[in-house]
Order: sequence, then structure tokens, then C-alpha cells
Amino acid sequence: MRVLLVDDNRLMLEGLTNLLEAHGIHVAGTAGDGLQATRSAQTIKPDLILMDIRMPVCDGLEATRRIKARQPEIKIVMLTTSAEEGDLFESIKSGACGYLIKNMSSDAFIEALRGLEQGVPPFSPGLAAKLLVEFARLAGKEAEMGGKGDIENREGLTERQTEVLRLVASGLAYKEVAQRLGISERTVRFHMTEIMERLHLANRAQVLAYASKLDLK
Repeated sequence: MRVLLVDDNRLMLEGLTNLLEAHGIHVAGTAGDGLQATRSAQTIKPDLILMDIRMPVCDGLEATRRIKARQPEIKIVMLTTSAEEGDLFESIKSGACGYLIKNMSSDAFIEALRGLEQGVPPFSPGLAAKLLVEFARLAGKEAEMGGKGDIENREGLTERQTEVLRLVASGLAYKEVAQRLGISERTVRFHMTEIMERLHLANRAQVLAYASKLDLK
């Protein structure tokens, strides 16, 4: 996995580079603002971009929109100090497939990236529940307007997958879901990957929206 790091804090960039390289994740380049990130993404063509939000010249949200418009295949995960709901929702709407808070431990951070390699977009604990509430609100608004939406039916999901989906949608971390069901965390991640593949959903945020429409809370 080739990674582009985007942050206006040089010390953060150096620390992230050292951490990722120590775990065998190649840092293909760094950028100090959104405009640099947009240019670097075109030349480097990374698999993943770890994007800060608050940056000069061009912030991470605008950079995400620009990059996804030109290179939709690149995965973008926000890595920020902001836990504000507005930033979270706007990041997902802009095309980010994950949202991590910088106060997480290095082990949890690397684990989140490993999960991403397996097709499971990462979110810091507690943020999934906020997404669920927001997408449930949007789904209700869409229903009031008479829209049918593009969420597929639940056909094809096993009873266990439905149970995992319900618990994740309630805001539990994968580790907590594993403990609740008496299975391994790896198995939970496997089920979430299978759920996304079966439902043809692009990211975990959409899985949560799907859960809210099925009233699996």
C-alpha cells in the first residue's frame, strides 16, 4: 500500500512517516496543504491518502473533493484532531472512506489501516453512531420528499451478518462487537467486508445508512 500523507504539521508528517515505514507501509510522498496534495496525487497516484482537515491555502475537505473528482479510485481517510459532526459528515459526503482522530494509539492506527487493506474503511470509536443518526435523518427527509433512494434490499445477508450490522450501527467498535457475540475481531471484520460486498456499498457510512433504513438499531 502506497500512502500520501497530507498535513501542515511537519513534525506530524515525520512521525507518521517513521511509524508507517516501521510497519512496512510505504510512504510515497507528503504534502503540506490541499493544493499540494491535489498535485501530488496526480503524479504519485497513491493507493491511500491520509488527509488532515485544517490546513492553509486549501483545506482537506476541498482537497478531498478535487482528488475524488479526478481520481475516484484513490482511498482517502481523514486524520484530524476534529471530532465535530460537521467535519465528519462533510468528509464522508466529499468522498472520504474513513475518519480517524489523532489522539488514537499507534497500535490502533496501524490496525485501522490493516483493516482498510482488507476492505473495511476505518472510523474512530463513537463516530459510527453519529453517522448513523445523520444518515437516518437524511433517509427520513428523503422519504418525506417521496424519494425511493438507492439502498438495496437485505436479500443475501445471513442472520449473523445482520446481527453484526445491527451492533456496528449501534456504535460499538469491532472489538466490542466481537466480545458481545463471542467471536474474534477478525471474524467481525470479515463479516463487515462480506456485508459491503453483498450489498454493493462503497463504504461503512453507507452500511450504516442501510442499517438505519432497515431499523436495525
